[in-house]
Parts: sequence; C-alpha cells; structure tokens
Amino acid sequence: MADRVHGQGQIEARRSRLNAQAEVAELDRLVRLYVYGRFLEDARPPTVEQTAEALHSTSAAVTLAYERLARNHILVLEKGGHEIRMAMPFSAVETPFEVRAIERKWYANCAWDALGIPAMLNCDARIVATCGDCGESITLAVMDGEVVGHTEVLHFAVPAARWWQDIVFT
Repeated sequence: MADRVHGQGQIEARRSRLNAQAEVAELDRLVRLYVYGRFLEDARPPTVEQTAEALHSTSAAVTLAYERLARNHILVLEKGGHEIRMAMPFSAVETPFEVRAIERKWYANCAWDALGIPAMLNCDARIVATCGDCGESITLAVMDGEVVGHTEVLHFAVPAARWWQDIVFT
C-alpha cells in the first residue's frame, strides 16, 4: 500500500511539473504573438510592462519569457537589458533596410530580413537599402512574392552558421 501511495505522489508531482511547463510554454507563445503583433501595428516592440499589462501577467513572468525567447533566438534583447532590439525580421532600431508595405514602414535587420517582411506578410513591398560596400541607395520592389526589375546580388559577409555569434553585427 505504501508503494502505491508513494507512486501516486510521484505521479502528482510529475503532473504538476508538466502543468507548469505547459503554462510557461503558453506564456511564451502569447508573448511572442503579442510582440510580433505590436511590431506589425506600431513598427516598435512593446516593453516588458506593456506586454505584461496586455497579457494580464506580471513583469517578472514576462521578463523571464523574453529571456527564454532570446535564448531560443526568437528575440534579440539589448545587451544588459530586456528591451527588444530584434524580432526577426523586424528591427526596433533604424537600419539601412527600410521596408514599406501595406501603408506602413518597418526596419529590417539586414537585406535577408528586408525580403522576409513582405514574405511574412504575403504582400507587395518597396525596400530602400544602403549598399554596405559603396553606400549607394538601392531600391527594390517585391511584387507577387518576387523581387522585380533588378539584378542586384545579396552578399553575406558572415556565413550563416556564425550569424548568432554576434547577430547584431551580422
């Protein structure tokens, strides 16, 4: 009988841990959706406090969610803080990669991400970028999912396998 009671206790403890893990995963999912929604609407990420208020959570819980999402390369936080710098393909800071689509403007983190915004939104877009080599302005159009009217080449100075070593530089 004691073994059965002890076994029940282990089952309950495991069930409790699984419930807690599911709650954390759900919070992370909701935070991610909220962050991307705010980027789409405002071209800016929300603060921890704004996210907590919108999700009826605590700043402490949202801070931990931001940290988990950053560890999983979903978000990039400013060094030493919890402000969102990137939620790929969106940048919270002005960059040389401006994307205009559906009557809004966003900044992308790089040329690749600039193409990612219209792909993500499934819309036409105008991308104004600055060449990293010569500083010239480059304007691209994306129509019906394709870059049109240009023969520019994208060059990636850092191999993709090393992007996360310093994602802000990359």
